[in-house]
Amino acid sequence: MTAPLLSVVVPVYNEEQCLAAFYAELSAALRQTGLRHEILFVDDGSSDGTWDLLGRLREMDPAVSVVGLSRNFGHQIALTAGLDLATGDAVVTLDADLQHPPALIPEMTARWKAGAKVVQMVRAADDGGGRLKHLTSGAFYRLINALSSTPVPPRAADFRLLDRKAVDQLKSMKERHRFLRGMIGWLGLREETVVFAAPPRAAGRTKYTWSKMARLASDGIVSFSIIPLRAALWLGVLSIGVNAAYAAYVLFMYFVHAALIKGWASLILLVMFLGSIQLILLGIIGEYLGRTYEEVKNRPLYVIGELLPRRDVTAGGSAA
Repeated sequence: MTAPLLSVVVPVYNEEQCLAAFYAELSAALRQTGLRHEILFVDDGSSDGTWDLLGRLREMDPAVSVVGLSRNFGHQIALTAGLDLATGDAVVTLDADLQHPPALIPEMTARWKAGAKVVQMVRAADDGGGRLKHLTSGAFYRLINALSSTPVPPRAADFRLLDRKAVDQLKSMKERHRFLRGMIGWLGLREETVVFAAPPRAAGRTKYTWSKMARLASDGIVSFSIIPLRAALWLGVLSIGVNAAYAAYVLFMYFVHAALIKGWASLILLVMFLGSIQLILLGIIGEYLGRTYEEVKNRPLYVIGELLPRRDVTAGGSAA
């Protein structure tokens, strides 16, 4: 009986300094699984020597294929491109900076063989990522789990194994603003979590800037919850209540005391308060409306600039 095929999807963006060490560790881990495998690198518009190095890895290992996107589409889209092209019975996704340890892949495949459809890797609480990052990350996961009915494990990473059934379902979900951690949770398939300690980057600097993390958080919240829209409605109701109370106060002062208290400052503050609420409401509505506009254009999620397919699928390790 032919062994199952394991696909490994690796999005890369300017990771020239990490690739050699990453490939060595990944190859060693894949040999331990005893599975046939393919390694799919997705170059997300790198501007350094990443593409050339990936080409050399492909020449050295027939199980390697390389996809070059026409420009930088972002981490979630690069992952999506890899999932679309992967052909394995199971697919592992991980980053190339070695903060997602390839040595854990045998444990992931063992859980998959035991019946798990999704094996989600979760960072340990004390992985040394920095206090500020832990605080902001914790706040985000508490917020999205409070706003959405789709569960997202705290400290979840884009380091996971997906069964073919999960991959096929994800491929049918074409939304542009993608938050894969939430999309996978929405599937409701049997999921197991594995806690891991994320080591420091092997080399170079992180490509996930604060602005990119904020954008990912926004995608996660807006894509999986309409509660901000409902909150906008209730905020509007609250502002009407405040305005009505103030109007009642003005009428009371006029009819009872026959005079109004002169206080332009309070009036200006009230106008500013109501104006601010209106701007907030418009911003929330605009965020949802803008995303709807992006979706209805129905453009492709990505454009492949160049594709170097694998030359073989190996059994239990790299071909000579």
